[in-house]
Amino acid sequence: MSRLAAGVVLVTAHEPQPDPEGPRGDDVGMTATAFLSVSLDPPLVMVSLREGSRMDDLLAEQPLWAVSVLTESQRHIAGRFAMKGRISDRLLFDDIPYIRGEVSGAPLVGGSLATLECRTEQRVPAGDHTLVIARVLTATLPSAEGGPLAYFRGRYHRLG
Repeated sequence: MSRLAAGVVLVTAHEPQPDPEGPRGDDVGMTATAFLSVSLDPPLVMVSLREGSRMDDLLAEQPLWAVSVLTESQRHIAGRFAMKGRISDRLLFDDIPYIRGEVSGAPLVGGSLATLECRTEQRVPAGDHTLVIARVLTATLPSAEGGPLAYFRGRYHRLG
């Protein structure tokens, strides 16, 4: 499957505050290449998450999440959120420009080609992954600059 080129997105969600009196919840992010449009009417998308990953566990509890379609100049963001054994997500977001989605509360990366806010409609177990199908609640086009970031043969690439 490394021979199949894919677009690169950052999937984000805001983990709710566990205790109303305690510290606020965390932002969580994950680089994904298994993301696609499922339907235009109604607008549905799907992301494949490794079963038992932090994002899989979070989206099992939190139905609202977001996607930022990364540009070729955002390779560093993709790499940062794809690292194994990485530092806390809170630190990973520190120097990335983003706004908080009005519907999802999740970070939407500034300068992305497109951003979507989503609500999970269905979770489908599929081998060692979970397919999360969601309705698109908002869609914006924050940047018309640059091309998409692509992933092919285990590396990030520019088109063209």
